[in-house]
Amino acid sequence: MRGNVLDLAVGVVIGGAFGKIVSSLVAEVVMPLNSKLTGSVNFANLFINLDPHKTLKDGSAVRTLAEARTAEVPVIAYGQFLTNVVDFVIVAFCVFLMVKVINKLNRPPAAGATRSGKAAGRSSRSAQSPLLTQFFSGKPGGPRPSDRDARLGTAPTD
Repeated sequence: MRGNVLDLAVGVVIGGAFGKIVSSLVAEVVMPLNSKLTGSVNFANLFINLDPHKTLKDGSAVRTLAEARTAEVPVIAYGQFLTNVVDFVIVAFCVFLMVKVINKLNRPPAAGATRSGKAAGRSSRSAQSPLLTQFFSGKPGGPRPSDRDARLGTAPTD
């Protein structure tokens, strides 16, 4: 039990550090490149002014997100949201790749491979619990056909 808790703690710490690295990558590399490709649009400065009649103290219109926040103009700052979405997509893709690699490493040996030890003569089904074996064998006491089975035509006929 302690090993699992320790593994989880290490995973949380590494995940937090990885999140910071990805956030930095997005903020300092990906979004500036994206800004350059889209014609020098600063994504962090994208916003929708919800009160266009409100102006700065000198009477000029609000042009940047920093000015809007200083003048307390209500805005929807969707540029930061887009940055966070890109951040999430990169993290999700990395987690997807990690799970894919782990599943590939944990894949059981091929059917033609020989097994050693006690399991050499057994099929994978015989290694299951007796209840699962009974469930999948269709013997008395196993699962009864449901209404869904009858609708799908998969119910056993007597």
